[in-house]
Amino acid sequence: MSAQLAFIKPCETSEKNLIEQAQQGNKKAFKQLYDLHHKRVYALCYRLSGQHYLAEEATQETFVRLWQKLPQFRGDSQFSTWLHSMTVNQALSSIKKHKSFWARFSPIYEQVELGGDEMEYQALDKHLLKLPERARIVFVLFAVEGYQHHEIAHKLNIAQGTSKAQYHRARKLLQEMI
Repeated sequence: MSAQLAFIKPCETSEKNLIEQAQQGNKKAFKQLYDLHHKRVYALCYRLSGQHYLAEEATQETFVRLWQKLPQFRGDSQFSTWLHSMTVNQALSSIKKHKSFWARFSPIYEQVELGGDEMEYQALDKHLLKLPERARIVFVLFAVEGYQHHEIAHKLNIAQGTSKAQYHRARKLLQEMI
């Protein structure tokens, strides 16, 4: 068992060392942090935006912001949690820059049952991209990322009821697609 712990600890220490070095301005260490996290950051940005160019823009802006804010990271939370929050905020900011963000709105009331199979998740991802932006964003933040409606409402500057309505709209549209 101690051999397993010895194997796991260097990874954690390695990321911690990379963070500390990057906080001191080491660009190579920051590049390694980028290499460790960019795929996950891009995937989240893509799920929220539904468009590659917006996801690429948000990913780039997230890492620019990370470079700027990294000296402020104190380690009170997991680095991945801190980066996740920064990614969501940046993705939403990038999406808001585009006119279509607030264009679509309609309340819904039905629900969709989701399975746990990998193929079902891939199909769900494809269907998510077909949703109106606002409904997709709320659905991803609530159902995929685990945010509560009051948190979503705060992040998107909308009413909590609007968040709930958009979530139910997304579920209904997904149910119709499936």
